[in-house]
Amino acid sequence: MSVIGYARVSTDQQSLAMQTDALNKLCDEVFQEKVSGAKRDRPQLKLLLNKLNEGDTLVVYKLDRLGRSLSDLIDIVRELQAKKISFRSLNENIDTSSAMGKCFFHMVGAFAEMERDVIRERTMAGLAAAKLSGRTGGRPDKFKSETIELAKELADQGKPRTEIAKSLGMSRATLYRMLSETKSLNR
Repeated sequence: MSVIGYARVSTDQQSLAMQTDALNKLCDEVFQEKVSGAKRDRPQLKLLLNKLNEGDTLVVYKLDRLGRSLSDLIDIVRELQAKKISFRSLNENIDTSSAMGKCFFHMVGAFAEMERDVIRERTMAGLAAAKLSGRTGGRPDKFKSETIELAKELADQGKPRTEIAKSLGMSRATLYRMLSETKSLNR
């Protein structure tokens, strides 16, 4: 009977250290990967799930490391239970080897999904309110309208695009984008 850990972060900039430190204390082996949990294709998780046998235990640091949605988590844990494999989450103190642990897993998973849905609803409501008041998301424009007008005038005078971009401190791609947006606005 093996105890196998799974550690995951979503981006290369994030560190696995905190998860692996905790998992290495309990597990015989720890699988690690840097991939979004929203993706169903997680190669290390797939390898780990194929390696587990009856009587083994899968351990994660937090529930959201295993799956991003409640249905995904439940599917994985049901798959484990069908193979008589236990599941533990250290942060939420869940252990599905007991009836109480199974119940608690479902409750915590439901609350986690509800929290994500509430955050999503609040974000969408905030974006809608901002749109109604005339604000849009995204980074503010770097170049002022005077700079855009100057670029347009220089282009109309036949100056080379590379020279215009360099003199205004922008890339050629930015210049071309600004000029094409200006043309589409004037139509």
